[in-house]
Amino acid sequence: MTAELIRLVSLSKIGPNGLPITVRATSEECTVLAVRMDIPAVQSLECFFSLVADEDGATIYAHGRLRAVATRVCVVSVEHFETLIDDEFDICFVPAGSERDDPDPDLVDEMPYEGGSIDLGEAIAQQLALVLDPYPKMDGAVVPAVDDEPDASKFSRLLSQAHPHKTGQ
Repeated sequence: MTAELIRLVSLSKIGPNGLPITVRATSEECTVLAVRMDIPAVQSLECFFSLVADEDGATIYAHGRLRAVATRVCVVSVEHFETLIDDEFDICFVPAGSERDDPDPDLVDEMPYEGGSIDLGEAIAQQLALVLDPYPKMDGAVVPAVDDEPDASKFSRLLSQAHPHKTGQ
């Protein structure tokens, strides 16, 4: 699979005081990210990172703030609408093969890397996928009331005819 957003950062650039870095997706990258996310569009996407290396420089701790504007399809009205995304997250980049086995959801997510660089772009794409509501609903959309009673009555009558002893008849 080809990554939609690649932003490699060399581990050697992350000094003892850390490294602040901003990633902004191009319009072309936004287009292919929208396809990956199976949404109509991503109008804009940027992420502000603060990177800090551990004492041996192999593990990189990242605090990110993802900001984006995306077009979604309302599950109620099927209309397109824009949604603003503003999400903070933490992730830990670790050498491939050193990921922990503990699936505890309360621990910071780990992302493996190989070689001397980490890919902030893939971290952003994965975070975007996590924060997108799987059932987006635009403001003001009201789920229509459904009258289930007629079907329930038909079913009850059918049951009473098929199994008169279960309905007390």
